[in-house]
Amino acid sequence: MLAFFAMGFVDLVGTATNYVKNDLNLSDTMANIFPSMVFFWFLICSVPTGMLMNRIGRRKTVLLSLTITATSLLIPIISYSFVGMLLSFSLLGIGNALMQVSLNPLLSNVVNGDKLASSLTFGQFVKAIASFIAPLIASWGALQFHNWRILFPIFMVISVLAIFFLGITSIEEENTATQKSSTFTQCFALLGDKLILLSFLGIVCHVGIDVGTNVTAPKILIERLGVSVHDAVYATSVYFLFRTVGCFSGAFILARFSSKKFFGISAFCMLLGMCGLFFFDTKMMIYACVALIGFGNSNIFPIIFSAALLNKPEKKNEVSGLMIMGLFGGTIFPLIMGIASDAINAQAGAVVVMLTGVIYLLYFIRKIAN
Repeated sequence: MLAFFAMGFVDLVGTATNYVKNDLNLSDTMANIFPSMVFFWFLICSVPTGMLMNRIGRRKTVLLSLTITATSLLIPIISYSFVGMLLSFSLLGIGNALMQVSLNPLLSNVVNGDKLASSLTFGQFVKAIASFIAPLIASWGALQFHNWRILFPIFMVISVLAIFFLGITSIEEENTATQKSSTFTQCFALLGDKLILLSFLGIVCHVGIDVGTNVTAPKILIERLGVSVHDAVYATSVYFLFRTVGCFSGAFILARFSSKKFFGISAFCMLLGMCGLFFFDTKMMIYACVALIGFGNSNIFPIIFSAALLNKPEKKNEVSGLMIMGLFGGTIFPLIMGIASDAINAQAGAVVVMLTGVIYLLYFIRKIAN
Protein backbone atom coordinates (compact mmCIF):
# COMPACT_ATOMS: atom_id res chain seq x y z
CA MET A 1 0.00 0.00 0.00
CA LEU A 2 2.97 2.32 0.59
CA ALA A 3 4.03 1.63 -3.00
CA PHE A 4 0.48 2.40 -4.17
CA PHE A 5 0.77 5.70 -2.30
CA ALA A 6 4.02 6.38 -4.18
CA MET A 7 2.21 5.56 -7.43
CA GLY A 8 -0.01 8.59 -6.75
CA PHE A 9 3.01 10.93 -6.84
CA VAL A 10 2.63 11.15 -10.62
CA ASP A 11 -0.44 13.34 -10.11
CA LEU A 12 1.64 16.12 -8.54
CA VAL A 13 2.47 17.09 -12.12
CA GLY A 14 -0.69 19.21 -12.43
CA THR A 15 0.08 21.29 -9.35
CA ALA A 16 3.77 21.53 -10.20
CA THR A 17 3.01 22.62 -13.77
CA ASN A 18 1.03 25.63 -12.55
CA TYR A 19 3.79 26.70 -10.16
CA VAL A 20 6.56 26.19 -12.73
CA LYS A 21 4.54 28.12 -15.34
CA ASN A 22 4.28 31.02 -12.90
CA ASP A 23 7.92 30.84 -11.69
CA LEU A 24 9.50 30.54 -15.14
CA ASN A 25 6.94 32.73 -16.97
CA LEU A 26 5.99 30.08 -19.52
CA SER A 27 3.15 29.99 -22.05
CA ASP A 28 0.42 27.34 -21.74
CA THR A 29 1.95 25.40 -24.63
CA MET A 30 5.39 25.32 -23.01
CA ALA A 31 4.05 24.58 -19.52
CA ASN A 32 1.92 21.69 -20.76
CA ILE A 33 5.03 19.96 -22.07
CA PHE A 34 5.67 18.86 -18.47
CA PRO A 35 2.59 16.62 -18.02
CA SER A 36 3.05 15.46 -21.59
CA MET A 37 6.59 14.28 -20.81
CA VAL A 38 5.32 12.33 -17.79
CA PHE A 39 2.75 10.30 -19.72
CA PHE A 40 4.76 9.93 -22.93
CA TRP A 41 6.74 7.14 -21.29
CA PHE A 42 3.70 4.88 -20.87
CA LEU A 43 3.76 4.41 -24.64
CA ILE A 44 7.43 3.41 -24.59
CA CYS A 45 7.79 1.48 -21.32
CA SER A 46 4.62 -0.60 -20.82
CA VAL A 47 5.43 -3.69 -22.90
CA PRO A 48 9.20 -3.71 -22.11
CA THR A 49 8.27 -3.65 -18.40
CA GLY A 50 6.30 -6.87 -18.88
CA MET A 51 9.39 -8.46 -20.43
CA LEU A 52 11.56 -7.12 -17.60
CA MET A 53 9.27 -8.68 -14.98
CA ASN A 54 9.76 -12.07 -16.63
CA ARG A 55 13.54 -11.65 -16.23
CA ILE A 56 14.00 -10.11 -12.77
CA GLY A 57 10.63 -10.66 -11.06
CA ARG A 58 7.84 -8.34 -9.97
CA ARG A 59 9.26 -7.22 -6.63
CA LYS A 60 12.57 -6.12 -8.13
CA THR A 61 10.72 -4.31 -10.93
CA VAL A 62 8.64 -2.38 -8.37
CA LEU A 63 11.84 -1.59 -6.41
CA LEU A 64 13.41 -0.27 -9.62
CA SER A 65 10.34 1.88 -10.30
CA LEU A 66 10.46 3.33 -6.77
CA THR A 67 14.18 4.08 -7.14
CA ILE A 68 13.57 5.96 -10.39
CA THR A 69 10.67 7.82 -8.74
CA ALA A 70 12.84 8.85 -5.77
CA THR A 71 15.53 10.07 -8.18
CA SER A 72 12.99 12.14 -10.12
CA LEU A 73 11.90 13.84 -6.90
CA LEU A 74 15.51 14.63 -5.99
CA ILE A 75 16.24 16.61 -9.18
CA PRO A 76 14.04 19.69 -8.43
CA ILE A 77 15.77 19.97 -5.04
CA ILE A 78 19.17 20.14 -6.76
CA SER A 79 18.31 21.99 -9.98
CA TYR A 80 15.12 24.02 -10.35
CA SER A 81 15.15 25.02 -14.02
CA PHE A 82 13.21 24.26 -17.19
CA VAL A 83 15.65 21.50 -18.17
CA GLY A 84 15.81 20.18 -14.61
CA MET A 85 12.02 19.94 -14.33
CA LEU A 86 11.81 18.35 -17.78
CA LEU A 87 14.27 15.66 -16.67
CA SER A 88 12.46 15.24 -13.34
CA PHE A 89 9.05 14.74 -14.96
CA SER A 90 10.50 12.36 -17.55
CA LEU A 91 11.96 10.14 -14.82
CA LEU A 92 8.72 10.43 -12.84
CA GLY A 93 6.86 9.14 -15.90
CA ILE A 94 9.30 6.27 -16.48
CA GLY A 95 9.13 5.23 -12.82
CA ASN A 96 5.34 5.40 -12.77
CA ALA A 97 5.02 3.42 -16.00
CA LEU A 98 7.12 0.61 -14.49
CA MET A 99 5.08 0.79 -11.28
CA GLN A 100 1.67 0.73 -12.98
CA VAL A 101 2.58 -2.42 -14.90
CA SER A 102 4.34 -4.33 -12.09
CA LEU A 103 2.67 -3.36 -8.79
CA ASN A 104 -0.79 -4.83 -9.44
CA PRO A 105 0.61 -8.26 -10.42
CA LEU A 106 2.92 -8.16 -7.38
CA LEU A 107 -0.10 -7.68 -5.12
CA SER A 108 -1.53 -10.91 -6.50
CA ASN A 109 1.47 -12.71 -4.93
CA VAL A 110 0.66 -11.25 -1.51
CA VAL A 111 -3.12 -11.61 -1.10
CA ASN A 112 -5.42 -14.53 -1.78
CA GLY A 113 -7.35 -14.66 -5.03
CA ASP A 114 -10.73 -14.01 -3.45
CA LYS A 115 -9.40 -10.85 -1.80
CA LEU A 116 -7.41 -9.54 -4.76
CA ALA A 117 -10.18 -7.40 -6.27
CA SER A 118 -10.89 -5.59 -3.00
CA SER A 119 -7.16 -5.16 -2.35
CA LEU A 120 -6.65 -3.61 -5.79
CA THR A 121 -9.58 -1.25 -5.18
CA PHE A 122 -8.11 -0.26 -1.82
CA GLY A 123 -4.75 0.30 -3.52
CA GLN A 124 -6.37 2.75 -5.94
CA PHE A 125 -7.98 4.49 -2.96
CA VAL A 126 -4.57 4.86 -1.27
CA LYS A 127 -3.10 6.15 -4.54
CA ALA A 128 -5.86 8.75 -4.75
CA ILE A 129 -4.98 10.02 -1.25
CA ALA A 130 -1.47 10.93 -2.48
CA SER A 131 -3.00 12.71 -5.47
CA PHE A 132 -5.34 14.62 -3.16
CA ILE A 133 -2.75 15.85 -0.66
CA ALA A 134 -0.07 16.90 -3.20
CA PRO A 135 -1.64 20.34 -3.92
CA LEU A 136 -2.27 20.88 -0.20
CA ILE A 137 1.39 20.23 0.67
CA ALA A 138 2.58 22.49 -2.15
CA SER A 139 0.28 25.33 -1.08
CA TRP A 140 1.25 24.87 2.59
CA GLY A 141 4.95 25.01 1.67
CA ALA A 142 4.41 28.15 -0.42
CA LEU A 143 2.53 29.95 2.37
CA GLN A 144 4.62 28.81 5.34
CA PHE A 145 8.11 28.64 3.84
CA HIS A 146 7.72 30.55 0.53
CA ASN A 147 8.77 27.35 -1.20
CA TRP A 148 6.15 25.11 -2.83
CA ARG A 149 8.90 22.66 -3.77
CA ILE A 150 8.92 21.28 -0.22
CA LEU A 151 6.54 18.77 -1.81
CA PHE A 152 9.48 17.00 -3.48
CA PRO A 153 11.62 16.12 -0.42
CA ILE A 154 8.54 14.97 1.50
CA PHE A 155 7.46 12.62 -1.28
CA MET A 156 11.07 11.53 -1.86
CA VAL A 157 11.40 10.42 1.79
CA ILE A 158 8.20 8.36 1.43
CA SER A 159 9.61 6.77 -1.74
CA VAL A 160 12.81 5.83 0.09
CA LEU A 161 10.76 4.30 2.93
CA ALA A 162 8.79 2.26 0.39
CA ILE A 163 12.05 1.04 -1.16
CA PHE A 164 13.41 0.05 2.26
CA PHE A 165 10.35 -1.80 3.51
CA LEU A 166 9.64 -3.58 0.23
CA GLY A 167 13.35 -4.40 -0.02
CA ILE A 168 13.38 -6.27 3.30
CA THR A 169 10.07 -8.02 2.57
CA SER A 170 10.24 -11.55 1.19
CA ILE A 171 7.58 -12.23 -1.45
CA GLU A 172 7.30 -15.62 -3.11
CA GLU A 173 6.67 -15.25 -6.84
CA GLU A 174 5.90 -17.89 -9.44
CA ASN A 175 8.69 -18.65 -11.89
CA THR A 176 8.10 -16.59 -15.05
CA ALA A 177 11.44 -17.19 -16.69
CA THR A 178 10.00 -19.72 -19.14
CA GLN A 179 6.84 -17.76 -19.94
CA LYS A 180 6.50 -16.11 -23.30
CA SER A 181 6.30 -12.36 -22.82
CA SER A 182 4.23 -9.95 -24.85
CA THR A 183 5.79 -8.06 -27.73
CA PHE A 184 4.92 -4.79 -29.40
CA THR A 185 3.69 -6.69 -32.44
CA GLN A 186 1.35 -8.88 -30.38
CA CYS A 187 -0.05 -5.90 -28.54
CA PHE A 188 -0.68 -3.70 -31.56
CA ALA A 189 -2.17 -6.62 -33.52
CA LEU A 190 -5.05 -6.62 -31.01
CA LEU A 191 -6.10 -3.18 -32.25
CA GLY A 192 -7.63 -5.05 -35.17
CA ASP A 193 -10.40 -6.06 -32.76
CA LYS A 194 -12.96 -3.22 -32.77
CA LEU A 195 -13.77 -3.34 -29.04
CA ILE A 196 -10.08 -3.43 -28.07
CA LEU A 197 -9.42 -0.41 -30.31
CA LEU A 198 -12.38 1.51 -28.88
CA SER A 199 -11.33 0.55 -25.33
CA PHE A 200 -7.79 1.76 -25.98
CA LEU A 201 -9.14 5.10 -27.22
CA GLY A 202 -11.42 5.22 -24.17
CA ILE A 203 -8.39 4.92 -21.86
CA VAL A 204 -6.64 7.65 -23.87
CA CYS A 205 -9.63 9.96 -23.32
CA HIS A 206 -9.99 9.03 -19.63
CA VAL A 207 -6.37 9.86 -18.82
CA GLY A 208 -6.42 12.95 -21.04
CA ILE A 209 -9.42 14.31 -19.12
CA ASP A 210 -7.80 13.36 -15.81
CA VAL A 211 -4.51 15.14 -16.49
CA GLY A 212 -6.24 17.94 -18.37
CA THR A 213 -8.56 18.81 -15.47
CA ASN A 214 -5.66 18.52 -13.04
CA VAL A 215 -3.69 21.11 -15.02
CA THR A 216 -6.48 23.38 -16.29
CA ALA A 217 -8.80 23.82 -13.28
CA PRO A 218 -6.33 26.09 -11.42
CA LYS A 219 -5.71 28.08 -14.60
CA ILE A 220 -9.46 28.74 -14.95
CA LEU A 221 -9.58 30.15 -11.42
CA ILE A 222 -6.57 32.36 -12.11
CA GLU A 223 -8.01 33.55 -15.42
CA ARG A 224 -11.56 34.30 -14.27
CA LEU A 225 -11.13 35.25 -10.61
CA GLY A 226 -7.59 36.63 -10.56
CA VAL A 227 -6.60 34.45 -7.58
CA SER A 228 -2.97 33.58 -6.82
CA VAL A 229 -1.51 30.26 -7.93
CA HIS A 230 -1.32 29.23 -4.25
CA ASP A 231 -5.11 29.54 -3.92
CA ALA A 232 -5.84 28.19 -7.38
CA VAL A 233 -4.18 24.80 -6.82
CA TYR A 234 -6.91 23.92 -4.31
CA ALA A 235 -9.05 23.18 -7.37
CA THR A 236 -6.76 20.21 -8.02
CA SER A 237 -7.39 18.97 -4.47
CA VAL A 238 -11.15 19.26 -5.04
CA TYR A 239 -10.79 17.16 -8.18
CA PHE A 240 -8.81 14.43 -6.43
CA LEU A 241 -11.00 14.53 -3.32
CA PHE A 242 -14.00 13.57 -5.42
CA ARG A 243 -11.93 11.07 -7.40
CA THR A 244 -10.99 9.52 -4.05
CA VAL A 245 -14.65 9.42 -2.99
CA GLY A 246 -15.53 7.91 -6.38
CA CYS A 247 -12.85 5.21 -6.10
CA PHE A 248 -14.02 4.26 -2.61
CA SER A 249 -17.73 4.25 -3.42
CA GLY A 250 -17.36 2.70 -6.88
CA ALA A 251 -17.02 -0.85 -5.57
CA PHE A 252 -20.28 -0.53 -3.63
CA ILE A 253 -22.15 1.20 -6.46
CA LEU A 254 -21.04 -1.37 -9.04
CA ALA A 255 -22.34 -4.13 -6.74
CA ARG A 256 -25.86 -2.69 -7.15
CA PHE A 257 -25.79 -1.22 -10.66
CA SER A 258 -24.58 -2.61 -13.96
CA SER A 259 -21.28 -1.36 -15.30
CA LYS A 260 -23.06 0.10 -18.32
CA LYS A 261 -25.48 2.19 -16.22
CA PHE A 262 -22.77 3.45 -13.86
CA PHE A 263 -20.49 4.26 -16.80
CA GLY A 264 -23.32 6.29 -18.32
CA ILE A 265 -23.95 8.18 -15.06
CA SER A 266 -20.20 8.84 -14.72
CA ALA A 267 -19.86 10.17 -18.28
CA PHE A 268 -22.96 12.37 -17.83
CA CYS A 269 -21.45 13.84 -14.63
CA MET A 270 -18.34 14.77 -16.63
CA LEU A 271 -20.47 16.28 -19.40
CA LEU A 272 -22.29 18.53 -16.90
CA GLY A 273 -18.98 19.54 -15.32
CA MET A 274 -17.33 20.39 -18.65
CA CYS A 275 -20.31 22.44 -19.83
CA GLY A 276 -20.30 24.32 -16.54
CA LEU A 277 -16.63 25.25 -16.95
CA PHE A 278 -17.57 27.23 -20.06
CA PHE A 279 -20.03 29.50 -18.29
CA PHE A 280 -19.44 29.78 -14.54
CA ASP A 281 -17.16 32.44 -13.10
CA THR A 282 -17.62 31.98 -9.34
CA LYS A 283 -15.30 29.89 -7.21
CA MET A 284 -17.94 27.59 -5.74
CA MET A 285 -19.55 26.82 -9.10
CA ILE A 286 -16.18 26.10 -10.70
CA TYR A 287 -15.36 23.84 -7.76
CA ALA A 288 -18.72 22.08 -8.24
CA CYS A 289 -17.91 21.45 -11.91
CA VAL A 290 -14.46 20.12 -11.04
CA ALA A 291 -16.04 17.85 -8.39
CA LEU A 292 -18.48 16.43 -10.96
CA ILE A 293 -15.62 15.69 -13.34
CA GLY A 294 -13.55 14.10 -10.55
CA PHE A 295 -16.36 11.81 -9.40
CA GLY A 296 -17.38 10.97 -12.96
CA ASN A 297 -13.84 10.07 -14.04
CA SER A 298 -13.02 7.96 -10.97
CA ASN A 299 -14.28 4.58 -12.23
CA ILE A 300 -13.98 4.96 -16.01
CA PHE A 301 -10.63 3.14 -16.18
CA PRO A 302 -11.61 -0.11 -14.37
CA ILE A 303 -14.87 -0.43 -16.33
CA ILE A 304 -13.13 -0.02 -19.71
CA PHE A 305 -10.23 -2.22 -18.58
CA SER A 306 -12.62 -5.00 -17.50
CA ALA A 307 -14.58 -4.78 -20.75
CA ALA A 308 -11.36 -5.20 -22.75
CA LEU A 309 -10.14 -8.16 -20.67
CA LEU A 310 -13.49 -9.95 -20.89
CA ASN A 311 -13.45 -9.50 -24.64
CA LYS A 312 -10.09 -11.28 -24.99
CA PRO A 313 -9.62 -13.42 -21.86
CA GLU A 314 -7.03 -15.59 -23.58
CA LYS A 315 -4.86 -12.50 -24.26
CA LYS A 316 -4.87 -10.86 -20.83
CA ASN A 317 -1.16 -9.95 -20.81
CA GLU A 318 -1.28 -8.34 -24.23
CA VAL A 319 -4.56 -6.51 -23.51
CA SER A 320 -3.24 -5.26 -20.16
CA GLY A 321 -0.08 -3.89 -21.77
CA LEU A 322 -2.09 -2.18 -24.48
CA MET A 323 -4.52 -0.59 -22.01
CA ILE A 324 -1.63 0.74 -19.89
CA MET A 325 -0.13 2.21 -23.06
CA GLY A 326 -3.40 4.12 -23.37
CA LEU A 327 -2.18 6.27 -20.49
CA PHE A 328 -0.26 7.99 -23.28
CA GLY A 329 -3.42 10.11 -23.50
CA GLY A 330 -1.88 12.14 -20.69
CA THR A 331 0.67 13.32 -23.24
CA ILE A 332 -1.63 14.04 -26.18
CA PHE A 333 -4.37 16.00 -24.43
CA PRO A 334 -2.25 18.58 -22.53
CA LEU A 335 -0.28 19.44 -25.67
CA ILE A 336 -3.43 20.03 -27.74
CA MET A 337 -5.07 21.85 -24.82
CA GLY A 338 -2.10 24.20 -24.45
CA ILE A 339 -2.14 25.01 -28.16
CA ALA A 340 -5.93 25.56 -28.10
CA SER A 341 -5.72 27.84 -25.04
CA ASP A 342 -2.93 29.94 -26.53
CA ALA A 343 -4.79 30.15 -29.86
CA ILE A 344 -7.86 31.87 -28.33
CA ASN A 345 -6.02 33.27 -25.30
CA ALA A 346 -8.50 31.60 -22.92
CA GLN A 347 -8.78 28.32 -21.00
CA ALA A 348 -12.07 27.64 -22.81
CA GLY A 349 -9.88 26.24 -25.59
CA ALA A 350 -8.55 23.56 -23.23
CA VAL A 351 -12.09 22.75 -22.05
CA VAL A 352 -13.20 22.18 -25.68
CA VAL A 353 -10.45 19.58 -26.09
CA MET A 354 -11.49 17.77 -22.89
CA LEU A 355 -15.16 17.95 -23.90
CA THR A 356 -14.26 16.04 -27.06
CA GLY A 357 -12.94 13.23 -24.86
CA VAL A 358 -16.16 13.22 -22.80
CA ILE A 359 -18.27 12.98 -25.96
CA TYR A 360 -16.24 9.95 -27.03
CA LEU A 361 -16.87 8.28 -23.65
CA LEU A 362 -20.60 8.93 -24.09
CA TYR A 363 -20.36 7.13 -27.45
CA PHE A 364 -18.49 4.25 -25.78
CA ILE A 365 -21.41 3.50 -23.41
CA ARG A 366 -23.20 1.35 -25.99
CA LYS A 367 -20.08 -0.79 -26.41
CA ILE A 368 -20.21 -1.99 -22.78
CA ALA A 369 -21.89 -5.38 -22.49
CA ASN A 370 -23.92 -4.81 -19.29
